Amino acid sequence: MTADDAAGLVVVHKPGGITSHDVVARLRRLADTRKVGHAGTLDPMATGVLLIGVNRATRLLGHLMLTRKGYDATIRLGVNTTTDDAEGDIVSQISAAGVSEEAIRAALALFVGDIEQVPSAVSAIKVNGQRAYDLVRAGEQVTLAARPVTIHSLEVGSVRRDEQVVDVDISVACSSGTYIRAIARDLGATLGVGGHLAALQRTSVGPFDLADASTLEQLAEKFEMVPIAEVAARCFPSYTLDDEETRAVSVGRKLEIDLGSVGPVALFDQGGTFMALYEQQGSVASAVAVFVG
Repeated sequence: MTADDAAGLVVVHKPGGITSHDVVARLRRLADTRKVGHAGTLDPMATGVLLIGVNRATRLLGHLMLTRKGYDATIRLGVNTTTDDAEGDIVSQISAAGVSEEAIRAALALFVGDIEQVPSAVSAIKVNGQRAYDLVRAGEQVTLAARPVTIHSLEVGSVRRDEQVVDVDISVACSSGTYIRAIARDLGATLGVGGHLAALQRTSVGPFDLADASTLEQLAEKFEMVPIAEVAARCFPSYTLDDEETRAVSVGRKLEIDLGSVGPVALFDQGGTFMALYEQQGSVASAVAVFVG
């Protein structure tokens, strides 16, 4: 795993209680390389799918079209916290005992579709050059602007009651940039009792899901990754080059071809080697990133 051509994507089933950076540090040791990076963080409390690029695949991370994500979550109604999740301090408690399951389901239905969502103040969004969560931890009040997100689907599972609180299990398919903590916060506000995110598991990122994922313990026993060519084929439209085109792509030259898609499109040589990402610009295709040579 020390050779730079050992490039690919590790689909990690992240455990709770550690940061995404902790996972990267562990993977650097397992892969025996410093060239390791992640595509999208998970909060320490969250579990589930975390994508880690190794060697040349780290350059691919920023181009991956991972615009759709899936989550399983538990929302606790009746308690507001400083961070909108279980790691924060309790701000207020209002009994949710009188909130019906019908009211919960009706309120959650309002979140489906194209919506404007105010991100949680404890997020990685930058405000005047500083991360919002750093400002909040320093005691500052942070108000972030609403931004458009898409909730493709939101299914309600179990609704459980324990005296003054109600726990609601949901499964969400959403666009990148959606904050599940914000859904919990806003559901509590809509129902007038407050709410926060009690548990979160990311079930999918783009075409990768929990079935693809390995735990850190499994990776320590047998280090495996999705080869960079397979990652490119799963994440982008594909185009197979002839020999002359392959030589041109190896040095990043433009091609007078129709890729069949605006792009980015993954280009492969006759042997299936992933060569580059190109995009269509009028009658020619131009390099976005070249991964050989």
